[in-house]
Amino acid sequence: MSFKTRESGCIIVQSDLTVLLETDHPLYEDARDALSGFAEMVKSPEYIHTYKLTQLSLWNAAAAGITTEQVIEELRCFSKHEPPQIVISRILDWGKRYGRVKLLIENGRFILRCDDKYISAELENTKAVAKYLTSRLDDLTFEVDAAYRGHIKQALIIAEYPAEDLAGYREASPLVFGLRNMALSEQPFVLRPYQSEAAEVFHANGEARGGHGVIVLPCGAGKTIVGMAAMTKLQTETLILTTAITAVRQWIAELTDKTSLTADQIGEYSGEKKEIKPVTISTYQILGASERHRELMNSREWGLIIYDEVHTLPAPVFRMTAELQSKRRLGLTATLIREDGLESDVFTLIGPKRYEVPWKVLEKSGYIAKAECFEVRVPLADSLRMDYAVADKRKKFRIAAENPGKLQILQRLLKEHSGRHILVIGLYISQLTLIAEMLDAPIITGKTKSGKRDELYQRFRDGEFSVIIVSKVANYAIDLPDANVAIEISGTFGSRQEEAQRLGRILRPKPGENRAWFYTLVTSDTVEEGFAAHRQLFLAEQGYPYSVVT
Repeated sequence: MSFKTRESGCIIVQSDLTVLLETDHPLYEDARDALSGFAEMVKSPEYIHTYKLTQLSLWNAAAAGITTEQVIEELRCFSKHEPPQIVISRILDWGKRYGRVKLLIENGRFILRCDDKYISAELENTKAVAKYLTSRLDDLTFEVDAAYRGHIKQALIIAEYPAEDLAGYREASPLVFGLRNMALSEQPFVLRPYQSEAAEVFHANGEARGGHGVIVLPCGAGKTIVGMAAMTKLQTETLILTTAITAVRQWIAELTDKTSLTADQIGEYSGEKKEIKPVTISTYQILGASERHRELMNSREWGLIIYDEVHTLPAPVFRMTAELQSKRRLGLTATLIREDGLESDVFTLIGPKRYEVPWKVLEKSGYIAKAECFEVRVPLADSLRMDYAVADKRKKFRIAAENPGKLQILQRLLKEHSGRHILVIGLYISQLTLIAEMLDAPIITGKTKSGKRDELYQRFRDGEFSVIIVSKVANYAIDLPDANVAIEISGTFGSRQEEAQRLGRILRPKPGENRAWFYTLVTSDTVEEGFAAHRQLFLAEQGYPYSVVT
């Protein structure tokens, strides 16, 4: 990085811990990729993007092996001015707090060990932590009830001492299997370099410092494959939790196709089947539905629990996960963003971010499609302006989202992309039903039975029809490899994770030109513009600028 002189800097580090990045600077992409490792994007207008240094972003960086010295060096290399001393001090303080408290097993006892006697004294006098400390063993060490391993980690992160969990895992039931070189679908199968590396980082040679954490990869990059690679390294019975029954069956299909596991070894635990086998796939909804279903967690000696789309993990499953810290835990996601602000619970209960590859890096390598994103501004008809003017904020949003003018734009886009595989995605069922009738196209909503959904998805893959209308049910874990155009007619307010997931539906690599187009239709001069800007934040951080079209 020696060529990056101060005069060539493209960022300004401010004393409020924000970082301003110039998007038209030659070093923009290098700086963006560096910042994504230890800072969070806040906003992304055309020319200046704003990032924020936070405790959690620095703790994730520390867990991934990025030292505080490296963070400071990156900021100095890309900065126009010397970063304020207060920022340097905060980075050193926050970043070095990770790992100053460790959880260990020694002589059969579950213990908490601090770096120095001052930290141990502070924690002993912090009520939220002290209630889990059963006895003091020496100046630096406490014994802790192992049943509260997850709970004390949550208390420690609130006390701003995120624990490094080195306590290891309980013995689990073995399961011997491997990955195929030739899939049953008669396609050659080999791990991509980043998939192999992600599994290696998670496994960490079987040491206690590995075996828990989150892998962050774009939709279409093969997170399921990473999960299977981690399973083969551990050779143990595995419970896989995902978002919906369609995703359950996609996992079953992939495991059957690409591993030596047999149908007798793979179970579906859903509303339709209650199979518990050495590898069992279920949904978050089933697990949180009743105590009877929660017994699934303890029905076998699971050696690994995989949390697919971990950013959607519901609160009841978080609570169960707090009691499962003696099992290896792998989270898979395209984004760690949670709209409920529970990123710290993912960090403590599943584990820190272990591995991430920027979306644009995989795009350049051809592993995901090259996507172009457009925000299409649609005016609101004069006949609706008064209704909009006198409505409350929620009603304003719905009027803007269901703007009839969007239907004309939709038809123009469908004509422009005739012959391609197109998803029309929206929030409001009445709006989607109208579009389905207008286009004489199939529609999939939450009320569509799972068998019918699978049939329609397969017919779309087979090319029987080129346009399919989908509601929020298609936000997650739907494998539609040929889809290369997505038109978002309406979205869930300012949900960044939803925007990322919807783009992800069209990012799987395509033969030939390997391109994709993503359109979000936004009613101009309404609250929808503000929500759309917030929705786009995460994708802007990943290098997907939106071209605004009127």
